[in-house]
Amino acid sequence: MPTSSEQIAAAYAATGDQARPDALAAQHSRGKLTARERIALLCGDDFAEFGALATPDLIAGHQVAPNSHLYGDGVVTGTGFIDGRPVTIAAFDFTVLGGSNGDVGMRKIGRCIQASLDDRIPLVLLCDGGGHRIQEGLDSRLAAIGSTMLTRLVDLSGLVPTVTVMMGPGFGLATNLAALCDFVVMVRGTSTMGMSAAPFVKAGTGEDLTNEQIGGADVQACNGIADLAADDEHEALDAVRAYLSYLPSSADEDIPIGSGLESGFDADALIPDSPRRAYDVRDVIEAISDADSLFEVRGAAAPNIVTCFARLGGRAVGVVANQPAHLGGSLDSGACEKAAHFIAVCDAFGLPLVIMIDLPGFLIGTAAESAQLGRRSGRLMYELALATVPRYVIVMRKAYGAAYVAMGGGRSIDADLVVAWPTAEICAMPIDSAVDIAYRRQIQAAEDPATHREAVIDRLRADVNPLRAASGFGIDDIITPGQTRAALIQALRRARRRRADRVPGKRRSISPI
Repeated sequence: MPTSSEQIAAAYAATGDQARPDALAAQHSRGKLTARERIALLCGDDFAEFGALATPDLIAGHQVAPNSHLYGDGVVTGTGFIDGRPVTIAAFDFTVLGGSNGDVGMRKIGRCIQASLDDRIPLVLLCDGGGHRIQEGLDSRLAAIGSTMLTRLVDLSGLVPTVTVMMGPGFGLATNLAALCDFVVMVRGTSTMGMSAAPFVKAGTGEDLTNEQIGGADVQACNGIADLAADDEHEALDAVRAYLSYLPSSADEDIPIGSGLESGFDADALIPDSPRRAYDVRDVIEAISDADSLFEVRGAAAPNIVTCFARLGGRAVGVVANQPAHLGGSLDSGACEKAAHFIAVCDAFGLPLVIMIDLPGFLIGTAAESAQLGRRSGRLMYELALATVPRYVIVMRKAYGAAYVAMGGGRSIDADLVVAWPTAEICAMPIDSAVDIAYRRQIQAAEDPATHREAVIDRLRADVNPLRAASGFGIDDIITPGQTRAALIQALRRARRRRADRVPGKRRSISPI
């Protein structure tokens, strides 16, 4: 029997928020927006939904009625436009079975991924749900099939930007999805993320913890699992908009061009003359970048290194900078992992890399060894060596030993431009430490050991300066901080977008981790 237009209109009306006032009020009482309200904040009215009338087949072994309130099967899916640029969006709907992931809903998410793959447009996942739907999962017939979802996300990786925003509970599947996305945002106070929620953790390990303690926004931001912890949902969605603004819609498109206004800050005044004095490298990045263009990623994790997007003359770049204000800028496992991932994202989408060096070396000791720094540092070198985008190296101050090489210093990665500031110190290791090891007996035998030690240090320090570095052509030029912005903009104007593969025909390299 044909379905009347009135029946169809009524079915679509039933999918909207206003058709379920109790569910809407409950979601708002939790301090959260609905799936459709979140999409509206990103896309306005420019969103075309698909699968609105989809429903689960069985719940607790019972057939779902055709006029069920379970329309959408717990996820709102479709295509829209953010600031005029197309995206696909899957927004988990907590008001339908707690946003749990059922078979039909998963197929809808799969269609979003396919749309991103076919149209070469970013994928945005807005997660707010209870993980795999238990009512459908306790059946070997359904569970044995597994899922191609994670494989399909790997297909998208490096092709189009992929973003996950945790806007509520996100244990289990949502965490697995987020792990394969480039950018992950959480909301303080309402979102969680992790391998399993508190009841399962207690049953499995005996640990009596809250969901917030296991996987709250600040916890996972410090762990580096989340790239950003936002104060509320509006800030989280603004972060998505900002993140996408630096990247092309796909890897084969051009990078968006923004404004190129100078910041107005004096870079020359920001670097202390003494190598022992700390400073915030973010102030330096801001001074050489376009005004209001700095967007930091994963700021709470491994604060001894800064990874951020910025613009130079309107062109988007990725910046990796040692942070002397924390651990002196030393590299540890967390810093290497953070930088390596960011470099991979920039290289995938064609953003030139600006590497800013000021570090005394790698952290050493048993803690560094147990954190696998030997291999994690290799991952940093691996990603820098693989990168095909233009790379610009700035030696700001301390640049010692293998850590200098790991950061791409000198000719280590055939960078497109290598410059040093007048404050640069490039050598194999900190002079004070080297003297205490190599000249220990000579100093102890001296009539005045302290005076002799200082004399040795002064003699060696005379050969550690940017003029000596330039004389051996280890660097291209010596410039001041204030000249850096102009030098980078000039280099960006002439650079090719990509360099050729260094070893043509090789299928892939093997990551150290």
